[in-house]
Amino acid sequence: MSTSQPVSNTKLFQPAIAWLVILGFSLFVTMGIALSFGRLLVLAYPVACFGVGAFLYFRYPVLYVGFTWWIWFLTAFLRRVIEMPIGLSDPSPVLLAPFFVTIISGITLARQLPVALYGNGLPFILCIASVLYGAFIGVVGLSAKSVIVALLNWLPPILFGFHLFANWRQFPAYRQITQRVFVWGVLVMGLYGVVQFLIAPPWDRFWLQNIPDQSFGTPTPFGIRVFSTMQSPQPFAATMVAGLFLLFAAKTPLKFPASAVGYLALLLSLARSAWLSWFVGILVLLPSLKPKLQMRLVTTLLAMMLIVLPLATIEPFSTVIASRIQTFGSGGDDISVAERQDGYNRLLSQALAEVKGQGLGYEIEDVSIGSNDSGVLTMLLNLGWVGTLPYVGGLLLLIISILQSREATFDPVVSAARAIAIATFSQFSLNNVMLSSFGMVLWGFIGLSIAARVYYAQQYQAAQQHLSERINPFNG
Repeated sequence: MSTSQPVSNTKLFQPAIAWLVILGFSLFVTMGIALSFGRLLVLAYPVACFGVGAFLYFRYPVLYVGFTWWIWFLTAFLRRVIEMPIGLSDPSPVLLAPFFVTIISGITLARQLPVALYGNGLPFILCIASVLYGAFIGVVGLSAKSVIVALLNWLPPILFGFHLFANWRQFPAYRQITQRVFVWGVLVMGLYGVVQFLIAPPWDRFWLQNIPDQSFGTPTPFGIRVFSTMQSPQPFAATMVAGLFLLFAAKTPLKFPASAVGYLALLLSLARSAWLSWFVGILVLLPSLKPKLQMRLVTTLLAMMLIVLPLATIEPFSTVIASRIQTFGSGGDDISVAERQDGYNRLLSQALAEVKGQGLGYEIEDVSIGSNDSGVLTMLLNLGWVGTLPYVGGLLLLIISILQSREATFDPVVSAARAIAIATFSQFSLNNVMLSSFGMVLWGFIGLSIAARVYYAQQYQAAQQHLSERINPFNG
């Protein structure tokens, strides 16, 4: 079975009309920032993103996928640049842009709902139904605003994953655009992350000075805990892990410079759960490959180590990274670990007692448990056992399905996608991997992996049927 990259409309700057729209949108945002039209952009940016996303969804669906990923990569950075001259707004309308673009993919579910109720689509439906149940419970007891915000965090990632799965016939093009976007994404976000650590750009300092969360470091050079172009270190690190896995399968001269800045930025994020998830992904990735691809992976890993280790062991990087690595062995002596454990202990009994749940939008009030901490507690408190069981059941069915797939043995991108999904899921007890940009990585690569399984199964059946017809042309 051939795994060569197809010739598709994902070629650079083709088709011209689609790229004209994308470049026009980019010019509009750039000029708005340069001319200090921040107050206009705060509202115009999410609306323009939705318009471009809708155009691409209906006319150029492959580019829609790439555009969606880039909006998730860059919007938090643009928000900081746009709002620095006019003052920070919380909540910021700018941050709605990724959700607006992603939720367009819900049209795919509406179109294919009857078919989705059977076969591989059913687990997605179970998870979506659980989220809608949580929203219903939230509407009854919580404010409409908090429920809507929570629904935007929970639902779009699942819809995007379903969109990728449902369009499995386009899998070769989706594989190509996803890999290309993440290769460039690692290069851009990794490079900016290193620059962010070294010089602390003014918009990042401005943002850090105006948020209550002190876990992102200090707004000074060498003091920032890197979050690059994204909203916070943990989601950035999860996205970077995904991109670094896709780099293993890439055949491009950008591979090694992207890996150098990508791994260094990942280390400077100080996101220990992401570091551990990378090792989980390697354990999934390596056995799934044929011996030839295993050797290529090991060779690539060694080459990347030769590039990254010298950078990570020189100042000003080494002190920051080494001090964080040392906390792995300090256990309860590490303040963040101890505080998080205390928070879990206080909330676990309450969470386990939730039958119907508090509804989407219910916030954990314990200050030691951050907004991105503990998917287990968040799920039980928001969805209760009534919503948690079908959500976790649907998610596990999909995870089991991609673990059983054989496509990873001959398609390195599928192998990487599977490793990314499982590596992200492995952080379930430590981070809210179902929500927002975390959820995009989890559900996006689950959807891509399931699409690959269906695509290759259909390819195999078609090949078998063709062979049968050649052997017996009078059959049927």
